[in-house]
Formats: sequence, C-alpha cells, structure tokens
Amino acid sequence: MGLRAREAARALGCAETARKNIALERIAGLVEENRALLFAENRRDLEAGAAKGLEAALLDRLDLSVSRLQSMADSLREVAALPDPVGEITGLTYRPSGIQVGRMRVPLGVIGIIYESRPNVTADAAALCLKAGNACILRGGSEALHSNRAIAALIRSGLETAGLPADAVQLIGTAERAAVGEMLRLDDYIDVIVPRGGRSLVERVIAESRIPIIKHLDGICHVYLDDRADLGKATAIAVNAKTHRYGVCNAMETLLVAEGIASKVLPELSTIYREKGVELRGCPGTMALVPGCKPASEADWDTEYLAPILAVRIVADLDEAIAHIHRHGSGHTDAIVTEDYTRARRFLREVDSSSVMVNASTRFADGYEYGLGAEIGISTDKLHARGPVGLEGLTTQKFVVLGDGHVRR
Repeated sequence: MGLRAREAARALGCAETARKNIALERIAGLVEENRALLFAENRRDLEAGAAKGLEAALLDRLDLSVSRLQSMADSLREVAALPDPVGEITGLTYRPSGIQVGRMRVPLGVIGIIYESRPNVTADAAALCLKAGNACILRGGSEALHSNRAIAALIRSGLETAGLPADAVQLIGTAERAAVGEMLRLDDYIDVIVPRGGRSLVERVIAESRIPIIKHLDGICHVYLDDRADLGKATAIAVNAKTHRYGVCNAMETLLVAEGIASKVLPELSTIYREKGVELRGCPGTMALVPGCKPASEADWDTEYLAPILAVRIVADLDEAIAHIHRHGSGHTDAIVTEDYTRARRFLREVDSSSVMVNASTRFADGYEYGLGAEIGISTDKLHARGPVGLEGLTTQKFVVLGDGHVRR
C-alpha cells in the first residue's frame, strides 16, 4: 500500500486543479447516488456497535443520517471550490547576482490518517489530501469498518472517473490493532501521520511513530475575564465557550476571572451554568461567591473534561492569568475579554497558543470558521503546521530559482 501510495502521490502532485475538482465533484455525486448502499453498510456498523455495548455518544458519532450524508457531499463540493495552493509561487525577488528566488507550494506527498468513530472523516480527509495533491492511507476505527469501506470505494471510483490514480486514496481494511503499528513504521512511504481521536490513540501514535506527526493531545482552553471587560460580552462569551458544545477540543475548560469583577459576573454566570447543568469546580474565592461550587483540585487545572464541567479560578490581574495559562494550558486556544487595548495586545503577544483571541469565544477555533473551508485537524505543535490544518497545512514549500544562463562568480 505504501509503494502504491508513493507512486500515486507523484501523479497527483502534477495533476491539474480542474482534474482534481472533477474528481471531488464526482465523488460528491456518487455519495448522493449511493445513499441506500451507505445506509445499509452503516446499519451493519451500528448494529455491531450496539451488540458490543458502545456508549450512546459513540453510536451517535457513528451514525450516518440523511443530513450527515448530505453534509458529506456538500463538504466535498466545498473543498472543490477552494483555491488550489499547489504550485503557488510567493516572494519572488531579484538577487544581486541577477537570479530570481522564490518559494513554490508543493504537496507533502503521502499522508497517513488514523481516526476513530466518524465515517465522514473518510471523505473529509481524502478530499483535503486530494485537493492539496497528496495521496493518503486511511485507517479508520474498527467500529466504522463497513461504512468506511463503502465510502472509500466510492472515492476510488470517482478518482478513476477523473483520470486520477485510485491508489491516491487507500483504506486499511482490517480492524486489527497491529495494523496501526505497522503503519507507524512506514517511514519510507508515509511522510506525515495525522491522528484524529481520543487521548489514548494520540498517545500511542506519539509513542510509536517513526513518522512526523500533525496532532494535538489536549484542548485545555481558557477564557480570561479582565476587570476592564464589558460584562455583557464577558457573560455571553463565557457561556458560549463552555456550553455551545461540550465534547469538542475548542470548548473552554477553565474560566479565569479578575478579582475586580468576580463579585459582579460570577453569580450571574453560575446561575446560567446551573440552568444548563454545568458542574463548577472552583478556587476558594469562587466557592465563596458561588453556592454549590465544588472545590477544584490541582488536577482540575490540567484536565480536558469534554463534559459539562468547568474549572473556575479568580486571579489578581492579567499577569496572574497569563502565568496560569503558561503553567496549565495545552497550547490550543485561549481568549481574553477586555476593553483595554493595551492588555489585549499583551495577551495576544504573550500567550503562546495555536489560537489566541480577543473578545471572542474559543469555539471559533475551527478551520471552517477561519475561512479554510475545512480542516484535517488542529495542531498544537509549532512545526510544520499550527492551529486548524487546512489545504495550506497539507503542503510545504520548496525554493525555486529562475536564471538565464547565470553562473556563480
């Protein structure tokens, strides 16, 4: 599979944008035309999952409803409509020698993607890799094996229809866990690994991979309410960042509140959180202001709950808020709510996370919201991509030099 992917990547890297778009449009059409097949294969996975006792939340992520299938087709068309980054030349300048030097954006090559539960990731990941000129080897979760096989077959058919190599998208069709270990050792064929799933999966990939990884391990996101914040904005952002969705990596897990406004904002916030079923765990100062608040342990500041649980800490000022984020943050997304321009600028400069926000909910840390069209994941690493990884993050750059018989003297 690795050898076939490497050969397909060479062909795909040279493919015209129009041909890649034709493939994506055709795959979208095949998804719509084969709904009955996809529903039937998905039903097999759902029945097997229920028999194994999978939790309701996992079964929900596994389920391909009518709306999710349509969203899959729509996403394929959205990727087709995005600008193609491959071949773009930037920074072309003349050097004193007379040559021109610039940088050209090129595909990474072969991308291995290991993911869990959601069958739509098969289509999303393949679409992004295809548009960015990369071949991909996909390894989905065993719970979605039949759904993933069916989707991958449609993708390969769409590639062939457009005159592109079907091996540009390959699915590892076994549920054996050993296949993941084998994949992580294919450093001669796979250029980058992208794990999408729970902490145990990402930790395994980090421990075993011989291949560079695009990943994030935790999403411990903070919102700091400054004592110069507009209280209306502060309340709206703090509520949205936590309660819009709980089981996502860009949900707020720790709320930091300046002591100058704690007595004004925490009672109202705690009432809203209580109505929404959010459990609060706070510092002693928070517990004094919020009846029913449980004491926060040291571990709470380092926990990604992915649940209706929120850690709350009152801090003296911006310095203490930034110090807390540096100590306990995961480098994912952190936000400040303030009307003080200087403090906002300090927060942007000093907080070293992949996304840093002013007066906005952490829930905006998403490829679609950032205008990337889609994302293959979010990276908290600093090399080579950081934050939501879209098409540009699935490419790299090479230097190009233009001369006219120039020789070095």
